[in-house]
Amino acid sequence: MAVLAGLERASGGTIHVAGTDFTALDEDGLARARRGRIGIVLQAFHLLPTMTALENVAVPLELSGHDDPFGRATAELEAVGLGHRLTHYPAQLSGGEQQRVAIARAMAGEPAILFADEPTGNLDTATGHAIVDLLFARGKALGATLLVITHDPELAEHCDRVLVMHDGRIDEERTGRTRR
Repeated sequence: MAVLAGLERASGGTIHVAGTDFTALDEDGLARARRGRIGIVLQAFHLLPTMTALENVAVPLELSGHDDPFGRATAELEAVGLGHRLTHYPAQLSGGEQQRVAIARAMAGEPAILFADEPTGNLDTATGHAIVDLLFARGKALGATLLVITHDPELAEHCDRVLVMHDGRIDEERTGRTRR
């Protein structure tokens, strides 16, 4: 996932994402290529502890030159059910709420592609199910392609297409059972 998202370099070959050759870009070029095209939700929420939920979502938008970063961040936090928690810091939020802030941050730039790496790995079962539903619903609402990396077969079955990998190679390709 880190290679596909342009966060790490491939050790060989080429990577084309949304028509852009990521292997030909320097770090600044990769950042520009990701901006507005790629959103990332990680297992560890990676929220800045000294920033509120609103700031954690708005600051990346502000840095990328968005016209109304705080308005957009507010709208996205409301869309994930956290409109009442805008001024709370990560330590004041539950794990599920922190993951919803991370989802809002990834979705706020309205990406065409959303990568989710073990998005429920740090959550209890009930919260994990709610986050899965939210992630798929927000991706669909934005018309984003959602690529989920998971060890959880139940989560994988929510996907339209499932690739099973072992030791870095695709062993199996199938259709998920549960359609969203």
